[in-house]
Order: sequence, then C-alpha cells, then structure tokens
Amino acid sequence: MSSSSSSSSSSTNDLSQLSKPTVWHEFTPLANEHNAVNLGQGFPNWDPPAFVVKSMEETVNVKGTSTNQYCRPQCHLPLAQALADDYNSRPSWASAGVRVDPATNVVSSLGVTQIMYIAFRSLIKKDDEVVLLEPAFDIYAPQVLLTGGTPRFVSMKTDTEAGDTANEVFQVDWDALEATVNSKTRVLVLNSPHNPTGKIFSRTELDRLAGIVSKYPNLIVFSDEVYERIVFDPEGSPHISFATIPGMWERTLTMSSAGKTFSATGWKCGWCVGPEKIIKLMADLQQWVNFSTPTVTQDAVARSLVKARSPYEGHPNFYSWLAADYLKRRDFLMKGLEEAGLPAIVPAGGFFICAETGGLKIPDEVYMEDSISAPDPMPRDYAVARYMTHTDPKVAVIPPSPFYSKENKGEAEGYVRFCFCKTDDLLEEGVERLKGMGAKK
Repeated sequence: MSSSSSSSSSSTNDLSQLSKPTVWHEFTPLANEHNAVNLGQGFPNWDPPAFVVKSMEETVNVKGTSTNQYCRPQCHLPLAQALADDYNSRPSWASAGVRVDPATNVVSSLGVTQIMYIAFRSLIKKDDEVVLLEPAFDIYAPQVLLTGGTPRFVSMKTDTEAGDTANEVFQVDWDALEATVNSKTRVLVLNSPHNPTGKIFSRTELDRLAGIVSKYPNLIVFSDEVYERIVFDPEGSPHISFATIPGMWERTLTMSSAGKTFSATGWKCGWCVGPEKIIKLMADLQQWVNFSTPTVTQDAVARSLVKARSPYEGHPNFYSWLAADYLKRRDFLMKGLEEAGLPAIVPAGGFFICAETGGLKIPDEVYMEDSISAPDPMPRDYAVARYMTHTDPKVAVIPPSPFYSKENKGEAEGYVRFCFCKTDDLLEEGVERLKGMGAKK
C-alpha cells in the first residue's frame, strides 16, 4: 500500500485461474497446524446473541409447515417487510425521498456473496467492464470473470503522512477513476465500511462519485454495506448509503447481510435493496439457480431484525451495543499493536485493522516456502503473514495482496490485516504473543 496508484484491465477472462486455492484455504489451516492465535479470517468466535438464537428456535418450532418449506423465491415476505421497515425508518433514507417496498424492492439470497453474483449475472454481458476500487474484497474480480465481464482496477492512493486513520490514509484517486470509467462500464463496486482498510467513504466522496456515475446512464453501483452496523464514530464519520445520494436510488443496489451483524456468518442470509426493474431481474434469475433461500433462516433473521430495535444491555438498541462492543475490541488490539511496534491504521468501521510491518525482519527462507495460494515469487506481505502465523509470534494474520490485482500487489507489501471479532481471551493471548515477537529489527 504505497503512495502510488494505478488502473489496469484483465486481458482475458481465463477462468482457469479461479481453480487455485485462495488465501482463506491457506491461512486458517496453517493457524490450526501451528496452534496460532487466529486473528486472520474475519469470523466471530462466539455464539450469536441469545435473542438471535431464540429467533431460530422459535422459527424451527413453528407449528405447521410454513417455515420448513419453500418460501417466495424473491424473498420471504416477513424478512422483506422487516428490511423495508428498517430502511424506511432511517432518517437519511427518508430525507432522500427513498421508500423501500417490501414486495418489489427486496431480494434475498445465500449471503452477499451470492447476492452479488446474481446481480452480476443479471446485468453483465460479455466484455462489459466492472470498476473495482483496490484494495477490494477478493470475491469481486472472480465473480466478474465468471459472468463474462472485464474487471478494471483503480488503486486508492495511500498517504500515511495525512494522518493515522483509514479515512485519511486511503484516498480515491479521482483522476485514475475518471480515466477508467467509460461507456463500457456497467458496474462500479463500492464497499463502505471497507474491507480490509476500515475506511468509511464520506459524503463529499460519495457526492463526487455520484457525479461520475451520473455521466453514464447504464452504470450501476453495487454498494456492499455488510459492515454498516459496525461504525465507531457515527457523528464524525457516519455510514452513508450510496442509494441516498440525490439521483442514485435508481442507480444503486444496496447489499447487506445478517452474518456480520448477528455473529452468524454460517447462516448465509443476505439481501439486496434496489430499483424494482433490477430486483425483478435478480429474482427471475435466482429461481433457476437455487429457487429460493432457506425459509427457516430468513424467518429467524426477520425476527432478529425486529428484536434488535429494542433496548439491549443498557443501550437504546442492539446495534448501538454492537458498535460500542467492537470499539472496545478495536482499541484493545490497536494498543497492543502499537506496543508491539506495528503501527496500525485506525479503522472507522468494520472489524479489521491494517498494520505496518516495515520494522519486521523475516528470514529469507520463508520466501521459498511452499504456499498453495501465494503468487510466485512470494510477495513480502505473504512471507510476513506466514512467518507470523507459523513461527513468531504464532498469531495468524492475513496478507492484503489478495485484495489487489496482479499489477498492483506491490501496494500491500508493507502491511498485514488483523481482525478483532474475537473473544477477550483470544485477543489478550494474541496481544501477549505480539509483544514477545522476536522478528523486530
């Protein structure tokens, strides 16, 4: 993540590259093999809240067959209604004049991963282009390739002199973005709060992005907002849905899920809110893929969404408690990283931290190790992540280079990604190990 930026395009939609194992196939087994504290892959290592578990129990035990059989393919109506109520109750959506109709503006699927794939399948034709802001979650580009499109990459500029927060360090390269978006661009993917950086795009940035989008009538924005409930300064750096920017409702598919919010990533329940015409395309396609999403999961999520609005653990609602709880975990890990000599970029949202590793000295032989997912030659961030996981200090982290295109992987060489969606005891053990790290210069 240097101060340089670039844009590039894939020369071919060669799907053979997608058969290679990913970073996720490598680092969790590596952590298990070496008994490392896993601060790598972003899944909570605790149970969902009691009211969420209770919602599933209530759903399973409903008398009759309503929740144990197929439901409406587009979206289980109780879930669509709960989501519509949530979005329509948000002041920013109301002030933008946006109103979600549960019958026509919501589609559900197996997490945002499948929601996004169905959206790409519904819109992308061969040689359509999709613009990705790097670093970008590693499922985006492969899904573009799978649907016959061409990914185009624009790296965010990084400037560690601008401040110590993700919002300051990571900046959109507007010149590169404007040079990349063109009449062939069908989709632009926006992720805020952002994985892996923790950046939340500001109103000023979103307004400027809307100005670019408005120049191209066929351009649709996929707004990945799965971390929307994990925001640490809602006054100073609020999460703003791109669909609420003037003129952008008809140009935006807003995507989110229950997994991150309710610590239930295995439930795989995601949704998309957007204009009726595109939602219908997605629903029509989905009926030929998986027909419908599991009724029991959707029903449990619908119940949980309703319950989450009530006071919780001394907070006005569950979401307020959730953000406060993650803030404490973020600050604890941030302090531990600083004490370990790993300067961290302060995330504004989500549950990841990118830390600088320039002060670490990694043995040369690590670069020669067998890796099922690393490029050849092995990038520095991969070597650092592997060494930290299997040798010193035996804390599993994730290299950020998989979040970059081939041409731009060098941007990640000085960083690794930590996650703090872990229990206190695991975070404490991880911090203790980091303090004893012997790989410092």
